[in-house]
Amino acid sequence: MSSLSRELVFLILQFLEEEKFKEAVHRLEKDSGFFFNMRYFEEKVQSGEWEEVEKYLSGFTKVDDNRYSMKIFFEIRKQKYLEALDRQDKAKAVEILVNDLKVFSTFNEELYKEITQLLILGNFRENEQLSKYGDTKTARSIMLIELKKLIEANPLFRDKLAFPTLKSSRLRTLINQSLNWQHQLCKNPRPNPDIKTLFTDHNCTPPNGPLAPTPVNLPVAAVAKPAAYTPLGAHGPFPPTAVAANANVLAGWMANASASSSVQAAVVTASSIPVPQNQVSILKHPRTPPGTPGIVDYQSNDHEQLMKRLRPAQSVEEVTYPTQRQQAHWSLEDLPRTVAMTIHQGSTVTSMDFHPSRHTLLLVGSSNGEITLWELMLRERLVSKPFKIWDPPNCSMAFQASFAKDTSVSVSRVTWSPDEKFVGVAFTKHLIHLYAYPASNDLCQNIEIDAHAGGVNDLAFAHPNKQLCLVSCGDDKLIKVWDLTGRKLFNFEGHEAPVYSVCPHHKENIQFIFSTAVDGKIKAWLYDHVGSRVDYDAPGHGCTTMLYSADGSRLFSCGTSKDGDSYLVEWNESEGAIKRTYSGFKKKSVGVVQFDTTQNHFLAAGEDSQIKFWDMDDTTVLTSMDAEGGLSSLPRLRFNKEGNLLGVTTADNGFKILANAVGLRYFRAVEAPSFEALRSPIESAAAKVPGSSVVTNVNSVNCKVERSSPIRPSPILNGADPMSRSMEKPRIVAEDVTDRSKTWQLSEISDAVQCRLVTMPDSNDSSSKVVRLLYTNSGVGVLALGSNGVQRLWKWTRNEQNPSGKATASVVPQHWQPNSGLLMSNDVSGVNLEEAVPCIALSKNDSYVMSACGGKVSLFNMMTFKVMTTFMPPPPASTFLAFHPQDNNIIAIGMEDSTIHIYNVRVDAVKSKLKGHQKRITGLAFSTNLNILVSSGADAQLCVWSIDTWEKRKSITIQIPSGKAPAGDTRVQFHSDQIRLLVVHETQLAIYDVSKMDRTRQWVPQDALPAPISSAAYSCNSQLVYATFCDGNIGVYDADSLRLRCRIAPTVYLSQAALNGQTWYPLVVAAHPLDSNQFAIGLSDGSVKVIEPIESEGKWGTTPPMDNGVPNGRTGSSSTASNHTPDQAQR
Repeated sequence: MSSLSRELVFLILQFLEEEKFKEAVHRLEKDSGFFFNMRYFEEKVQSGEWEEVEKYLSGFTKVDDNRYSMKIFFEIRKQKYLEALDRQDKAKAVEILVNDLKVFSTFNEELYKEITQLLILGNFRENEQLSKYGDTKTARSIMLIELKKLIEANPLFRDKLAFPTLKSSRLRTLINQSLNWQHQLCKNPRPNPDIKTLFTDHNCTPPNGPLAPTPVNLPVAAVAKPAAYTPLGAHGPFPPTAVAANANVLAGWMANASASSSVQAAVVTASSIPVPQNQVSILKHPRTPPGTPGIVDYQSNDHEQLMKRLRPAQSVEEVTYPTQRQQAHWSLEDLPRTVAMTIHQGSTVTSMDFHPSRHTLLLVGSSNGEITLWELMLRERLVSKPFKIWDPPNCSMAFQASFAKDTSVSVSRVTWSPDEKFVGVAFTKHLIHLYAYPASNDLCQNIEIDAHAGGVNDLAFAHPNKQLCLVSCGDDKLIKVWDLTGRKLFNFEGHEAPVYSVCPHHKENIQFIFSTAVDGKIKAWLYDHVGSRVDYDAPGHGCTTMLYSADGSRLFSCGTSKDGDSYLVEWNESEGAIKRTYSGFKKKSVGVVQFDTTQNHFLAAGEDSQIKFWDMDDTTVLTSMDAEGGLSSLPRLRFNKEGNLLGVTTADNGFKILANAVGLRYFRAVEAPSFEALRSPIESAAAKVPGSSVVTNVNSVNCKVERSSPIRPSPILNGADPMSRSMEKPRIVAEDVTDRSKTWQLSEISDAVQCRLVTMPDSNDSSSKVVRLLYTNSGVGVLALGSNGVQRLWKWTRNEQNPSGKATASVVPQHWQPNSGLLMSNDVSGVNLEEAVPCIALSKNDSYVMSACGGKVSLFNMMTFKVMTTFMPPPPASTFLAFHPQDNNIIAIGMEDSTIHIYNVRVDAVKSKLKGHQKRITGLAFSTNLNILVSSGADAQLCVWSIDTWEKRKSITIQIPSGKAPAGDTRVQFHSDQIRLLVVHETQLAIYDVSKMDRTRQWVPQDALPAPISSAAYSCNSQLVYATFCDGNIGVYDADSLRLRCRIAPTVYLSQAALNGQTWYPLVVAAHPLDSNQFAIGLSDGSVKVIEPIESEGKWGTTPPMDNGVPNGRTGSSSTASNHTPDQAQR
């Protein structure tokens, strides 16, 4: 907003104040954010109108803008909380604690806990720090002094605390001056004119003869109060902000806009296109109005001349593109049409995007909410991030209600930022996640935005004003622009249906956004608050996606109507009309056809389980293919930036990578027998591919190593040189022979210096073995349950050594206990601890822990360690506990007598009793994707139960290796895709596809790891499996193949004295909820240890090749390969 427009707001504020429009004054103060009325703020605070206080503040700052803002909101909400406690209104206090104060726990968890503990006091003044709290009025006055200091120090309030000095009734004075000017320009000015309206320009009625102009000197009070004013910019010194570049891009669209948007188009044409210099001078410095009525000629001539200059070209022939097209150099061979590899993702792929410069790095989003980063050159899953709410307290109530009703969340869009530093993820429920990509093959949580009510349908990065931003659209019919801190910059309203896609772009210095809605409406927006510039109908009036060619010169759209007709068209930007329509689609589609562009020359769309290609300059299909079959009915597809690789989704929860000749070299480069031949300095000389005598289908390749060349010596990926690692060969180079001189080796860790290790203080209690172990869901603590029924908690604090405050092996945590000195001890009276089966479960928000040790189940408050309630007294005793994933009040309890009780805490009643096992229950796992509960027992059985009806769907017996007894505990844990299930028994690790209840992988102890398995768990991203053994060894496995990638010997974490005794070993392992390479172990000597790889490595070993250097994937050592049973085939 220009400075003059800003001053106009102050004039309106003055006018409203003088006219006693009190509510309107403060509403405009808040909405404009130009003036913070401290007097009004003080009145509302003193009267305790907290809702209005926060609403008014929201016009100037948000809670997380800076530390001053945070303190302001905290003081207000704390006062509101204390007043509720003072009134003994505990229900209201709890509501304030959960809804208003919870947000601050992220920044100071200890303070939040201390505030929470005030609830249990009869009078909060018993707290030492609040002992001097007086009455409510005095407390508010003291708080106001503090708030005023914070507001004055807050940079966001700078220049907003003082109202400018104005003469009284300044706006009325300006209106009088304008009326005088209009009267002087009258052709026949009359003395003492009768002015009855401000809605139109003044003009005297013609008299019998011209009279000298008489100044209009109306008293201020004589101007009647109008209901609204026309924009003074039309006649006064308030020019709209001009965009400093040619805006013909949108001008053509606007010139032909539909009638419904003609007014908008006219306004925008005048305001968004710069005026030539001579016209600018005319507008800024109009000639002095002459005494004679010559104003008509002056206005009409200059106005028409201006509009001629602004009028967009209307001829299609005048449209030019900046890039000269070389038709002769293109051929079908440029298209990626050879299947290079097929990869199983584990869940339906919903979105893909290639890295802007690392052309084999692919980001994949799935229907289970998981995102995965693949290095295609190595076929390695570098990072996997299952869906998780990062900051539940800051999520809207609408989202929390929606998520509580249905926890299934799918990825709707993944995208890389142009600068390669960020990854954006949009989800089908409200949220956007922004990850930082530090180029270390990891994705770091950056910001979570509760962006839209309903689904977030599309997401893109943009650069308005040279600032990297996120543009999103959603089911709430809005388009929003966010900066990288999550602050909303723009909110575009105008669509009448959910917005389906956005396409940010720029021409010269004009930044704009195209948006499409599910009703087929196309709109365009500049980064301002004027409104949409375009209102067009997409072909077919259905869901449509818009994309530019790689060079930004040509605009295309593809979509499908409600009737199933699909349209692929190119737009003439200058005309705002369709330039050409491409043919080749079948008659009807059951969904929306997706498309992509590449190399400034080709279009590709997925339809009817095929990929169809077009030349951009030819409307007929160039070619089509089914990629060897198995594609989705409407496959999603994405080219890499070079156009030599194409990712396309398959029907079996995976994707295929297609390549052209250049793309195939990426994978051949990895398999080349020698990397040294490629290590030559960057030069322009051509070189032959090393080992060309072996690679018979490639004789000579121009290997000029450019900066972006896919075969240049690349940085180490994941701690391993990609060029020297062997891997399973893609089918397209089956004749290639991989060099086996550099075989993969198992990572062996036998000394504490080879990893990072920390032992929990006060944890060595040999009288109580650690039998259950959990990380808190926030990742800041470890909770251990001992065989004596006592739970111990260790927490890491945020400090200079550990700025994140998360669990780490680099810092010793604190053994945490409340000031009362209470222990979290289960009731074990009358219990034989040698025979008891301890069990434990933690609530999602880390507030409560539920556990038992042969006796009643106790529910503990994690802050006070007090027992909130007890239930389910034996017999039978509880042996396993699990919270229902969608309702913390529902608990599945496995029992000693082989039954499973579905218990409702709220009503203190068992809703259902499930019978199907023969021995005690040893494991329970929920899958929200499949809507089932899987149970395991000491009878080696797995049972599948419906969550809706609690009926048993299926049961199977796990296959115990021959010679082994079907005894011992069986544990189960779901993969993050909620379909694959890890089954752990002392005789084996196994992976089951629960949708079919088929076993897909099995590993049995032998050779290097022959001892029985004591415990195992998935890493947080489900890419690794950590397993502990009764001889003290620890194995780290690749989760997809169950191939061992790292062995950690007991010499790493046990003393020499303990090793000599050979009595201590890990009984249980737990994986960190956020760090996939950190785990904790609980030992039989009562100690707890956290282990991480050394920082220089960053992970546990490297992914073993599928065949481990031996044909057919079989080796003599099952410690380094998955020892499948004969009926199991390799993936």
